[in-house]
Amino acid sequence: MEICLAVLCGYLLDLILGDPHWLLHPVQVMGWCISGAEKFLRRVFPKTPRGELCGGAVLAVGMALLGFFVPFGILYAAGLIHPALRFGLEVLFCYQIPATKSLRTESMRVYEPLKNADLPLARHYLSWIVGRDTQNLDEEHVAKAAVETVAENTSDGIVAPLFYLVIGGAPLGFLYKAINTMDSMIGYKNDRYLYFGRVAAKLDDAVNFIPAILSAWLMIAASHLLGLDGKNACRIYKRDHKNHSSPNSARTESVCAGALGVQLAGDAFYFGKLVHKPTIGDPGRPVTAQDIPLACRLMTLTSILSLCLFLAVRLAGVLLW
Repeated sequence: MEICLAVLCGYLLDLILGDPHWLLHPVQVMGWCISGAEKFLRRVFPKTPRGELCGGAVLAVGMALLGFFVPFGILYAAGLIHPALRFGLEVLFCYQIPATKSLRTESMRVYEPLKNADLPLARHYLSWIVGRDTQNLDEEHVAKAAVETVAENTSDGIVAPLFYLVIGGAPLGFLYKAINTMDSMIGYKNDRYLYFGRVAAKLDDAVNFIPAILSAWLMIAASHLLGLDGKNACRIYKRDHKNHSSPNSARTESVCAGALGVQLAGDAFYFGKLVHKPTIGDPGRPVTAQDIPLACRLMTLTSILSLCLFLAVRLAGVLLW
């Protein structure tokens, strides 16, 4: 019951406050630790495929354990002082893990200049939230990239963290966040990280598998509730949910594409190199700036539905036990 209440309070705080830029975020600390550990491990392990694979495995397992045991230790120590202190810290940790408001805020930051025909500024803000090159994107592709970011991060930025928070509280939530942060930093199939980032990428695929499926079906439900094309969202999901190199990323993207009646994904430039990717959805109409707030509404309702479902299942388990 305490975990459920802490997660609910944390989610509401995130929905209201988001992530203030002046406040040091745990993910920033994780990023510093991952960067420092990578430099150290690359010096320790041989610069061979096997050596890089071993070094990356040590980093992945070490960071995951650190992500779990640091908050666990803090909460345990706080509980020894007073239960209210422990609960307050758990709420604070649960508030810092999901990214509902910040995802909406950052994507709407792209929407405002795009709506006002300020394409250079929209490209600039888009570069804050995507890994692709943005300097040459036209209006449609800027809007498309923002919608894709909202759709994909609905799963790994909101629903998956809530899934693990409800199961195991802040320690399990931070374990998930550590794995997800590693994937975003080193889980690339390029020359630098093909071997070193492989274990982190596989771990991320594993921990996101069930939440990604749940996210997709909850987003289909949200599509119906919002009056979008829920039937088409379901159809495109069944057809295109594997149209991505990751086994999870295309699930919510395909639902969003079907609900909005647009085509997402496709080829894009990353670090000056063209990367060929399959498309998701049907090219019914061009993606426009107005699709960004629609995607945000879909994301928000999906997050609310997921929290309600996870809390209901957890509470039912407690009552039955």
